[in-house]
Amino acid sequence: MSRTTLERVLGAGPVLRRGRDTDYLGLAWHPGEPHQVRRELVDRTWERPRTGVRPVACLAHVTDMQLADVCSPARFEFFNGHFTDPRMRALVPMHRPQEAITAHAIDALVRTLNGVAGGPRTGHPVQVVVTTGDAIDNAQWNELELLLDIMNGGVVSPGAGLTAYDGVQASGWPHDLFWRPECDGGGEPDLYRSRHGFPDRPGLLAAAFAAFRAEGLRLPWLACHGNHEALIQGVGVPTPALQGLLLADRKPVEFSSDVPLDDALRLFTHSSEVFTTAGARTVTPLAARRFIDRADFVAAHLADGGEPAGHGFTEANLRDGTAYYAWDGLPGIRVVCLDTTRVTGGGDGSIDAVQGRWLAERLREVSSVVVEPDGTRVTTGNDDRLVVVISHHGFSTLMREDPLHPRRGTGADVLGGSELVALLHRFPNVVLWLNGHTHVSEVRPWAHPEEAGRGFWEVTTCAVVDWPGQARLVEFVDNGDGTLSMVCTMVDHDSPARPPDPRDPAAREPAALASLHRELSANVPWAGLSAGLAGRPQDRNVELVLRSPLRR
Repeated sequence: MSRTTLERVLGAGPVLRRGRDTDYLGLAWHPGEPHQVRRELVDRTWERPRTGVRPVACLAHVTDMQLADVCSPARFEFFNGHFTDPRMRALVPMHRPQEAITAHAIDALVRTLNGVAGGPRTGHPVQVVVTTGDAIDNAQWNELELLLDIMNGGVVSPGAGLTAYDGVQASGWPHDLFWRPECDGGGEPDLYRSRHGFPDRPGLLAAAFAAFRAEGLRLPWLACHGNHEALIQGVGVPTPALQGLLLADRKPVEFSSDVPLDDALRLFTHSSEVFTTAGARTVTPLAARRFIDRADFVAAHLADGGEPAGHGFTEANLRDGTAYYAWDGLPGIRVVCLDTTRVTGGGDGSIDAVQGRWLAERLREVSSVVVEPDGTRVTTGNDDRLVVVISHHGFSTLMREDPLHPRRGTGADVLGGSELVALLHRFPNVVLWLNGHTHVSEVRPWAHPEEAGRGFWEVTTCAVVDWPGQARLVEFVDNGDGTLSMVCTMVDHDSPARPPDPRDPAAREPAALASLHRELSANVPWAGLSAGLAGRPQDRNVELVLRSPLRR
């Protein structure tokens, strides 16, 4: 199988170029990380049995790919120039130096997952890839089309409809805010070069937009609705005015000095067009650019033709205007996908009362014993299945009260993180909650507050778009002693640790661009090697143990 981080892991390598504030580092292989056993939900003296252990299932978790139309007139990269303004804190950063080659990183991860013969603990084949939202970046139809093309395989055009790069990283673009890989040495260097040592990569932008053959994911995969699928830059509600700009040949490069910034987040959330009235630059328009809504997102997956049908979504979702579903494609396991996105705007999530009732019904269907809201324990007569909950937002970013609409949708009709955990604790068969959104790998036990030895594990996986760009394998293991283990293993995409020299023709190959994407992401000042996005060792390769809910 492809190497996992049990054998070796990527980390900081040699200094390649010096900057005024930070140095630009290459990546290098370091010794692997063994599995750490997490026993918070069982007896601290628990040891894995030598016999009677049985593999149950294996899945892969991928999240926050954030594939972007990097030349879109409706992206607000110039907000990065206001990075130090506290009033703009919730709206920056809005550009990554590696984002023009994210398609190649996704393709590399797909190729790697295709090559995984089985989980490293049990050898059980990977049965499904679970994605948990923010697969695209700016709620645009051409981004979604490009994503599905990569997942299906074949010749893809990574420009999301354009054949040549026409965006903020091109030479001559206003501001010095963005890394310009093809700077000819004239004029003042950009901030990435001068302050952080970013390199020259002549020919990169042409290579980034050149058509290439994607392998396509050969495993079934499930989709999930995230805030970047619904909102501009994951925050703002698409408006008719901004839709007009999206189709135009003018891209804003700054906002007017009279824009009131004291409530910038609320203003951007509902009236983002007010930030587009100052300077602009002529760009190449695309007739296919349009914003999508929840129904478009669901319909595109239903029409995709991949496996499983609809990638989890159903015709009922399309009819009812929802994006949550239950999937029973793993023997003995139900996967329940939630839609935690607030289409009213803002990056945080929540679950409304209708979805909360739906969730309780789907959990009851696969539980022989449940606890009612009043604490009464009842027998349902239903057959038991283990339950895996997937969602984009996790506990820390599910809010009961909408900070942008404090009088709308609050109180008992909305579930935040605490309310969702309390609901899940009523159903002993829930063993795992997979999510993303924070771009940080983290593992958290949720012990039942009243029943010793009961609970479930929350597992958040890092983003593909940012460092370290990994996926996570999850093996389900019946230990034969009344306990269940979920063995989690991080996987780096199988591209070189160091990209070739830009003068080497191989530097334009997809695997080399994927390698460069990872190296660039490792050097982003606010989101690179030192930012903690990879999590702690106990958040990565871990064995998560709990009492098996099927043995009561």
